[in-house]
Amino acid sequence: MCNNELNTVEGVSDKELKKKVKADGLIAVFLKGLWSNNPGLCQLLGLCPLLAITNSAINALGLAIATLVVVMFSSLVISILRRCIFREVRIPLYVVLIATLVTVVRFYVEAYFPDLYDSLGIYLSLIVTNCVIMGRAEAFAGRNNPLRSLADALGSGLGFGLVLFVLGCIREIIGSGTLFAGASSLLGPIGENLECHILTSDYTLLIGILPPGGFFALAMLIALKNAWAMHKRNKIENSLKIKSIRY
Repeated sequence: MCNNELNTVEGVSDKELKKKVKADGLIAVFLKGLWSNNPGLCQLLGLCPLLAITNSAINALGLAIATLVVVMFSSLVISILRRCIFREVRIPLYVVLIATLVTVVRFYVEAYFPDLYDSLGIYLSLIVTNCVIMGRAEAFAGRNNPLRSLADALGSGLGFGLVLFVLGCIREIIGSGTLFAGASSLLGPIGENLECHILTSDYTLLIGILPPGGFFALAMLIALKNAWAMHKRNKIENSLKIKSIRY
């Protein structure tokens, strides 16, 4: 009877408790890549595509999807094969695997989305050198099980993709006065309904779609994230001070 009481907490069995802890762990891993350790805003990885491709929302979205697919599949495969990979040659093997996946994605985009392929240009192939993908493979996928690696890759890929997309939207509106221009190249006929003009040419700023505009927009996003984190931190500290005074 005592053992049963020890193995049960408020009617939750030990097995159910382990499942809950595991689920919470996966959610924490996912949210860490998505927000608290975002590759674009915190680690400042992948700055080349962040600044070069984000002159329009559709280009940013296309590259974000391609990057997400590559990082998820590479992390999953590396995690599955991690016990079979010799530590001394792991980096060359990671590069070969990532390059293979990028080549498959590039051929697919070239075949089915030729306009998007022309817009992305060499930056689609340069996903191979994206530090986000290699970083997740080396820091996480090579040391964790497939489920956790997939959650980490999904969080990091979505986090990086969201930064790409938000930057693309901001720069396109400021620099061109449009939003989702050329959406048909990625979304087909449905994308034509998304294309819209927000600002006239009298109110647009060319710097928005130039590389310096990318630096300014990225700096603004980083500043906003840091301000939000500081606000939450001060709020927690103030609540702790109030509790200590009451005691």
